[in-house]
Amino acid sequence: MRRTPADTEKSAKRITRRGLLLGTAQLALAGVLVGRMRYMQVDQADEYRMLADENRINIRLIPPVRGLVYDRKGVLLAGNEQNYSIVMVREDAGDPEEILTRLQKLVWISEEDKQKALDEMMRRSPFVPVTVAERVAWEDISKVAVNAPALPGVTPEVGLSRVYPLDSDFAHVVGYVGPVSDYDLSKIEDPDPVLQIPRFQIGKTGVENKHEEDLRGEAGTRRIEVNAVGRVMREIDREEGIPGANLQLTVNHALQNFSEARLAGESAAAVVMDPRNGDILAIASAPSYDPNKFVRGISSRDYNALLEDPYRPLANKTAQGTYPPGSTFKMVVALAALEAGVIDDKETVTCRGYKEVSGRRFHCWSRGGHGRVDLVRSLKESCDVYYYELAERVGIEAISAMARKLGLGIRPDVPLSGVAEGLMPTKDWKREVRGGDWMIGDSLNAGIGQGFVLASPLQLAIMTARIASGTAIEPRLVRSIDGVEQPVRGTDVLDIDPSHLAAVRLGMYEVVNGTRGTAGRSRIVADGIRMAGKTGTSQVRNITAAERAAGVTRNEDLPWNRRDHALFVSFAPHDAPEVAVSVVVEHGMGGSLAAAPIARDIMLAALYDDIPPLDAYPSPQRGTIRSQFEMMNLREPLAPSQGRSRA
Repeated sequence: MRRTPADTEKSAKRITRRGLLLGTAQLALAGVLVGRMRYMQVDQADEYRMLADENRINIRLIPPVRGLVYDRKGVLLAGNEQNYSIVMVREDAGDPEEILTRLQKLVWISEEDKQKALDEMMRRSPFVPVTVAERVAWEDISKVAVNAPALPGVTPEVGLSRVYPLDSDFAHVVGYVGPVSDYDLSKIEDPDPVLQIPRFQIGKTGVENKHEEDLRGEAGTRRIEVNAVGRVMREIDREEGIPGANLQLTVNHALQNFSEARLAGESAAAVVMDPRNGDILAIASAPSYDPNKFVRGISSRDYNALLEDPYRPLANKTAQGTYPPGSTFKMVVALAALEAGVIDDKETVTCRGYKEVSGRRFHCWSRGGHGRVDLVRSLKESCDVYYYELAERVGIEAISAMARKLGLGIRPDVPLSGVAEGLMPTKDWKREVRGGDWMIGDSLNAGIGQGFVLASPLQLAIMTARIASGTAIEPRLVRSIDGVEQPVRGTDVLDIDPSHLAAVRLGMYEVVNGTRGTAGRSRIVADGIRMAGKTGTSQVRNITAAERAAGVTRNEDLPWNRRDHALFVSFAPHDAPEVAVSVVVEHGMGGSLAAAPIARDIMLAALYDDIPPLDAYPSPQRGTIRSQFEMMNLREPLAPSQGRSRA
């Protein structure tokens, strides 16, 4: 078709409009690009200069704030304090040894610590910060900050470190924290990344260890920018972590301090329980130690002194230590015999000073014997022959079953380190472990808490609390976690005839308050809080027939570590028990002599929630008691801590 001039003119107009639209779009795009370039090169020049190729972004974890630990009254037992430290990143330092040498000119760092830091850098990834100095003074931190250009890879930091304001009073209970070790990491299947933070502190012993996950919290993060020489240029953003949970324990700080002070000079343990709910009010092991030294780095000299001390201050004797319970075990044997029906509380056994079995004599502590003895008198005067007879009649299986019913031979469920199970032997146990048959002599020895029988002071306190309350109460050490009350356990009534428990409790009352009771000198005279208890003395050596014939060597004439252990268990008030106490004095020679007076003082301190009044003691003893209290290193009761203070 032939095009006319009009068609040509229309086509030209359309091309002109398209060109105009295309040109406009191109100009608009160019304008946007120019504007964006100006924004990036002018307005955001500093931002992108900081993000240049020679800089990089690091993400670092922020240690969470560790939860606090309080006593039942809100007094702080484990807190946090500010701690200035210096860290180094190996890949940013270039030559770490050279940089550390420079750092030593500004801050005192021993050659040993310097080498430790270098070794740790070699073990860890090159980008992981390693702490080279802790608890640095603010003046030293300032020096490092001013000289930062000459110290690539070195960064001063501020954090929190654990502190125990009551030092030795709760060392065995709260425990202590320390830096994460390779051994710690090897025990964890999927370690929390926060554990890679240099010298991050975790619980090593006690509640700190057993409630580590509650107390630890969750790490935060921060993004920082560092330049080519490793200097931190700025913090881009930060996300704070979640603090650990606060724990409130059942212990009373003042009673704990009184118990520790009362045990001073002894290798001993004391446990105080509320038999109504199982709360552990005090759990003291003597001697103790200062856990702050472990947090800050204990010296070899101090550590060796603890290891070499024959009184073993590092051991928690309340839960780790196991001892032959001696005559404190007689309530178990009595209840086993009563429940089995092999004797009643009125039946008597004649004590001539020994019981002969298969030509062997098993001696009573009273060489002349006690004559005719019933249940109450057997407990009051602690007649051994009576319990030899009961053990022979009832047998070891029934005795062990009763012991377990009362909490012996079972590991207590408490958050402490190395909690012992003790030992309540059976015929099968001896066959499997000792490779021999059970002998009647084994039963007789067990009948007086000797032989194979072992129990911890904590277990003896549980036993006493169960006898006092008639319930299967369980110990409770943690009262609440972040304000959430922890349950009371074991409130079921014991499967023991109440009349049998009443007979045993009467015998225990007579031990302290009856004529010729073995703990008569440790009675309480205050109205309404009379104490019931049982003394115990357990041998740590065998007495040969030749020695017995020639005369048994007195404890006082033996080396300290060959003397008998002294034990005492008690509860009060006898008619409505509120407190149960167990005391073990290693090599204390006699329960009535060493353990019972300590238990009475601790019992009164618990009942009065204060230093015991002198009028609670028999009048002839008050002058001695006053002098004793004046010499004790007692701490003033503290006010509850305020809020969730972290410093």
